[in-house]
Amino acid sequence: MRIRIAPFSRGLPAGLAYGAVWLGLWQISQSYWFLPAGLRFGVLLLAPLELWPWLIGGEWAAALLLNTTLRPLPDAIPLLISLPPPLAVAAVIVVLRRFGLRASIDLPEDLARILTAALLAAITVTVLNASFVTALAPMPSASLPYALANLVLGDYVGILLIAPLLVMLLRAPPGEQAGLRMLADMLWFLLPVVALLLLAMGGSEPLARYARILALVPVMFFAFRHGWRGACIAMLAASTAVTLRAAQALHPHAPAEAQLFMAVAGTGALLLGAATDALRRSGARLALQNARVEGANRRLDQLAQQLASAARRNLREEEEERRRIAGELHDELGQNLTAIQTRVKLAQGRLQEAGLGDVAAAINEILAGMRRSVRGLLESLRPVALDEFGLARALEDGPIRDLLRSAGIRYRLELHGDLRALDDDTGTTVYRIAQEAATNTVRHAQARQFELRLRAGRHGDALLVLLDLRDDGIGLQPGRGDGRGLQGMRDRVLALGGLFRLRQEPRGTRLRVLLRQPLGSGVGETRGGLG
Repeated sequence: MRIRIAPFSRGLPAGLAYGAVWLGLWQISQSYWFLPAGLRFGVLLLAPLELWPWLIGGEWAAALLLNTTLRPLPDAIPLLISLPPPLAVAAVIVVLRRFGLRASIDLPEDLARILTAALLAAITVTVLNASFVTALAPMPSASLPYALANLVLGDYVGILLIAPLLVMLLRAPPGEQAGLRMLADMLWFLLPVVALLLLAMGGSEPLARYARILALVPVMFFAFRHGWRGACIAMLAASTAVTLRAAQALHPHAPAEAQLFMAVAGTGALLLGAATDALRRSGARLALQNARVEGANRRLDQLAQQLASAARRNLREEEEERRRIAGELHDELGQNLTAIQTRVKLAQGRLQEAGLGDVAAAINEILAGMRRSVRGLLESLRPVALDEFGLARALEDGPIRDLLRSAGIRYRLELHGDLRALDDDTGTTVYRIAQEAATNTVRHAQARQFELRLRAGRHGDALLVLLDLRDDGIGLQPGRGDGRGLQGMRDRVLALGGLFRLRQEPRGTRLRVLLRQPLGSGVGETRGGLG
């Protein structure tokens, strides 16, 4: 991979600044953590490739200055040890970027990749350093495993403490409100709790052990409350307290215990914080989607109401047009037929004297047939009984009963509730459906009985109307189809926002219709239930 080197004016200040910070962190690092390792990993992870040569050079310059200041120049072991680590960490980052490593903690998977890279970087650097040290100054084999573990944990803890902090400051700073909440929690909770734990860890050994374990409390609290950002802030404070007290411990393995505690606690807290952030983002996205769905549902409800209003308006206009046509037919055609019949009766005597009595009888018969046809047409356009007597009387004694009786079909009727509370649209729809069902029964069902049950009652803020129609005929025949009559019934029910159910029974056909009429839209209100 070819790396383009940044220009002198940009690269030199970056290298010098990095070297100065690296040198400052080296001064405050202990055997429990190696903060320069965290700085090295975080800077190389975040910086563009063109700055890497300057950054690595800045670290080498800082290491050379440190070696010159603290040791005689001929002692080259510290200097040689400082050369491979930045190159090894850079190689680890380059390799793992092919597997999705990036300078982001948006998802728990991103943090897991960073932690994996941190562990690999710590192990690689430790192996290289151990190789140089053992080659130049062999160590006792008994202490070598403990020393290697100490170095790996020290580098890993340093990365845990510094790298996420750099990502937060340079790539993902908290928002203004989140930052203020985090600062407030630091002042009233984190700092007092860490101070108390620091005092407790200075006591007896059992109390100190418990205090180190209790140091997880503020870390987990911040991880839950502020995500991975809060976890890295709290981990930095808690690890400082643990390290300060661990340095005073007399037990030879106290550094390893402190390192292991910080490594496990830091890893768990960061993963918990990243998972918490991901869960909150998912909740926010879900809330946004729910809000969008609710908005879409509201628009659909509005559209459905508009369609229902338009359908009801069309139904009302259709009935008004039917009423107007029926009135014109009754006034014009009916009166003309009456006038013709009257003239024929007046001329009937003269026609008989002229031997044309049979002509007069034929004319009267034709006129009677025309009058019956006109009455049937008027009834189909607008039931006279419904306008003159109301729905209940029209169902009891109107043309539906006459139609069924003329076909030899027994008519059973049950009415419940105050049907006067029904508005004109609902009453007309009920009558039209009953009329069409009775007509279908007469024409196709070969039935002996037709039953009509109508129930109206108040339910909440509406009047529910249940129409139940059934016959004992041969039922729905395949191939006959729904027909225009059934489709017209469905359209009327849908126009009022009702439910339409037609089903075949063991003997006959059953039709059930449920209509909902808001209270106050009819001529009155009923207080009866559906029973």
